[in-house]
Amino acid sequence: MACDVSISTVSRALTGQKGVRENVRQKIFQAARNAGYPLPNTIQGARIAVLASKAAMTDYSRTQFTWHVLEGLKSAAALREIDISLVPLPDPEESHAPLIDALDGEDFLGVLLLTIDDGQVMQRIHESGKAAVLINGDDPLMRISSVSPCNRSATRMACDYLIGLGHKNIGFVMRPGRPTIRRRLEGWRDALSEHGLPYPDENVISVEDWTPECAERAIGERLDKGMLPMTALLCAADSLALGALAALAARQIDCPKEISIMGIDNLPISDLLTPRLTTMHIPARELGEAAVEMLIELSTRGQRVVRRTELACRLIERDSTASARHTAAPARERRRRQPDRRLG
Repeated sequence: MACDVSISTVSRALTGQKGVRENVRQKIFQAARNAGYPLPNTIQGARIAVLASKAAMTDYSRTQFTWHVLEGLKSAAALREIDISLVPLPDPEESHAPLIDALDGEDFLGVLLLTIDDGQVMQRIHESGKAAVLINGDDPLMRISSVSPCNRSATRMACDYLIGLGHKNIGFVMRPGRPTIRRRLEGWRDALSEHGLPYPDENVISVEDWTPECAERAIGERLDKGMLPMTALLCAADSLALGALAALAARQIDCPKEISIMGIDNLPISDLLTPRLTTMHIPARELGEAAVEMLIELSTRGQRVVRRTELACRLIERDSTASARHTAAPARERRRRQPDRRLG
């Protein structure tokens, strides 16, 4: 026998019975696959561990992106009669006990990693041999397969749209940090470079957090100092676009007549704002669905090659963008307008 175990152990492993170590079970299944042995249906009644970072759980309560991803996960798992166990992970410097418990659980079909960039976590999962898929992120060392939005092309398409409206000076509002957001920044640069337009560092407006209040404060400070000459702002998330709209409204600056504002996410609130927010739709629910299907494939057929899967995003045109004016309102004029502090 290729796995050097007894026939009874093979039988217990293939029929899903207890008493077989997970690493041995995986070796038996891999040997069976290699031999072309017809495997039983081990999916029904299994469980998937969804390991969620603190960033994902914070987002869950703020903007509902994580909520939509989890809804897609639950829907796809329910169709296969698979249970989902959400496991919030602590910060990297804290105990990895929740991760270890998920990896040691014999009844787990595999693990999904939601908004996780921690290399140590990826290495532990890679070494465990568990089937795993990253959601809304990817492994720079290509140890684990992943599914994410096509972040770079999303901002590229957004900028192409704004440029098509005549905007030549487009700012980018973001919170630095995650690789996914860096790719959105790269897409902004790609589009402006392709059209021969400037993209100086000062046109990148960094915020401390993904809240509307942080964006309103950062943009408001620039407006008050006369340092916002852009005719359009592309925000790396709808939550930041909400703050941008608030900063303009507080200073009686018309959107989109004077400054166009655009977001990324297409969260439900974006259609309820005044003006209604033009944005890029991120297929959050589809991310969850695709991740479950990918994990099932990995757990039943094995990892033939690690791959990155990116889902396309699309433009949602609403009311917060318009053709660029030939001359924007002078910075000194904007600075003179007395702000009406609404969120501060």
